[in-house]
Amino acid sequence: MALFPELNPDYWEQRYQAGSDRWDIGQAAPPFRVIAQAFQKQQTSGTMAVLGCGRGYDALLFAEAGLTVTGFDFSPTAIRQARALAQQQGLAITYVQRDIFTLNTEFHQHFDYVLEHTCFCAIAPNQRQDYVTLVHHILRPGGRLIALFFTHNRPGGPPYGCQVAELSSRFSPKFDLISLDLAPNSIPSRQGEEHLAIFQR
Repeated sequence: MALFPELNPDYWEQRYQAGSDRWDIGQAAPPFRVIAQAFQKQQTSGTMAVLGCGRGYDALLFAEAGLTVTGFDFSPTAIRQARALAQQQGLAITYVQRDIFTLNTEFHQHFDYVLEHTCFCAIAPNQRQDYVTLVHHILRPGGRLIALFFTHNRPGGPPYGCQVAELSSRFSPKFDLISLDLAPNSIPSRQGEEHLAIFQR
């Protein structure tokens, strides 16, 4: 067995096809709802990339709030289901089946926001610095990363946990930290194991 099977797109596609995608909670992440509501109230506009978007629940939330959203995922099944869900909701969301690490050239300084939820924890740990570089590259100057990180300390993965200190040290050379706090309203199975962060390019 490969050391990091999650590097292979088939790893994720097989899980979506088999319904063994336990990270999928069937709704947008509750900690994002307050942010989306604030965007909607303030009539915030702009472009947002959702990395590892899965079936698109988080993308739907921010599209409903008024942002122009593009979701990216390895899995053709996830992208197909995300498109169907957006159509059912009457929302215009662009979904692209791609390896996120190939976005640098095409989407250089393209987005006002990047949304992170269950992508950083799914990539191999040795790709994390590449992830930071990617987000910096596709965000416009002044753009923000809105992220919900798994901060559990269990060995192995995915999902691979990370420590708060690691998040600060990895992102701080390229980003200003706006906030990084324990998520107050995670789903029960993740309470105490998620941190909500905002970093600005």
